[in-house]
Amino acid sequence: MDRWKGRVALVTGASAGIGAGLCRALVQHGMTVVGCARSVDRIKAIAEEDALKDAPGKLVAIKCDLTKESEILSMFDEIRRTLGRLDVCINNAGIGYDASLLTGECDGSLYLYPTGRKADAGKSIVGHKIPNPGMGSFFYCGTKHMLRALTEGLRKELKATNSHIRIGSICPGIVETEFFANYSKTSVEEASAFFKSFDPLRPKDIADSVLYILSAPPHVEVHDILIQPIENSI
Repeated sequence: MDRWKGRVALVTGASAGIGAGLCRALVQHGMTVVGCARSVDRIKAIAEEDALKDAPGKLVAIKCDLTKESEILSMFDEIRRTLGRLDVCINNAGIGYDASLLTGECDGSLYLYPTGRKADAGKSIVGHKIPNPGMGSFFYCGTKHMLRALTEGLRKELKATNSHIRIGSICPGIVETEFFANYSKTSVEEASAFFKSFDPLRPKDIADSVLYILSAPPHVEVHDILIQPIENSI
């Protein structure tokens, strides 16, 4: 990871869960991390944690609603203006609705597209998606398979231009984060009981996978990482 010290990374969905874990890991490895979310107070709180105050990198919070193209464009303009570069783009942000294919609303498709297309100055782009089907989540999982196809298409288009941007995809199973309770509409107590019933993945496990992708030599492109908790593979 030494060659990434001083480089700039963008992490979407940085206010909690996997995104927050990614920010901590990259800052501790000397990167300047731009964390974006709809609310930046929690990102600013992460930047003030004792473990990061003396870290070699730094965390910068930017408010951005990824469902609004104008805010996405403004975010990248701010990154270019204040930092001058973007080396890593991690598409971590996600949203999910517990609805069936038969009764779900079609306008949910508006939330399918993560940002990253404007990060044309980057050295590495890491896509994050979870293609794990289950009752009530088939549409959500379908979007993740579509995202995987788009990721592969982007990889091939970049190679056709002789670009050296590397793209890696991480497909995690159940991770102990707030997303599970929000998505499944369970109470905090129910979610806590569920996670106590087995040993789930943790944000650090996903962050370690990202570090593995970034640590690969410049001539190596890690395409896909599928990571599951051993006691509950879905």
